[in-house]
Amino acid sequence: MDALRAGLDAAGVPYQEQEPLSAHTTFKIGGPAAFFIRPTREEELCKAVTLCKSLSVPCYILGNGSNILFGDKGWNGAVICLAGMKGEIQQEGDTLRAPAGMPLSMLCMAALQAGLTGLEFAYGIPGTVGGAVYMNAGAYGGEMKDVLVSVRHLTAEGEIVETPAAGLDLSYRHSIFEDNGDCILSAQVRLTPGDPQKISDQMNELMGRRRDKQPLDKPSAGSTFKRPVGAFAGALIEQCGLRGHRHGGAAISEKHCGFVVNLGGATCADVLALCQEVQTIVREQTGFTLEKEIRVVEC
Repeated sequence: MDALRAGLDAAGVPYQEQEPLSAHTTFKIGGPAAFFIRPTREEELCKAVTLCKSLSVPCYILGNGSNILFGDKGWNGAVICLAGMKGEIQQEGDTLRAPAGMPLSMLCMAALQAGLTGLEFAYGIPGTVGGAVYMNAGAYGGEMKDVLVSVRHLTAEGEIVETPAAGLDLSYRHSIFEDNGDCILSAQVRLTPGDPQKISDQMNELMGRRRDKQPLDKPSAGSTFKRPVGAFAGALIEQCGLRGHRHGGAAISEKHCGFVVNLGGATCADVLALCQEVQTIVREQTGFTLEKEIRVVEC
């Protein structure tokens, strides 16, 4: 860790030590990170990632923290947060390129301003562009793979490459980046010219549906479980009488059973125990096996 500290100082990359991860996730849960690195430019990001790998320091790339459950003991390594990185959207015809750390909602707004349709489904997803690519985020019948053209990323060997969407193994809530550990730098999407008013109306309609149906007033990490084939996780959980079921400070949302929420002071252990209870009961009563959609990151 001394070598990492010295390397970051020499490179001028901003960081903090023993930073509570609960302050950087929408779940508001998680112990401290030994190093919490905040690059502001792509050059700093590449230096930080390369340095961590050369020193064999465990490294986790974090966006907006909207789908992450960090362990109560934190992360004994480096968390590199992209949320503070600067960058602009580049437009070329009907394609837009955005940096990985940019909020997905900003990319959606840029598409609206350019009169381009195809990203309305993503408006309101509380993550970054990089996070959306990483997990092939989707909602309301759309997914990132529907619009993604290519992704620039830093490989494990320290090389910056651009890979077409066809080579990213995009499937339901999955991309190749979950397997290869590469760091996403930017993404390019291709959209279709459309009527700005219709685009705006659809974005507002979907955001309204989110506000009406989802527990946005309480800390959570979004949909807790993946949609099982032939059913919906929230409906199965409600069918089993688990609305409001709680373990410690964690509970199944009273508003939407597909969400586990932090009622205040919930720990990672509380959330995992609740998820286990729900999975067991749903499997016993319905025969369906629920798989967690949230990413659990522990030491």
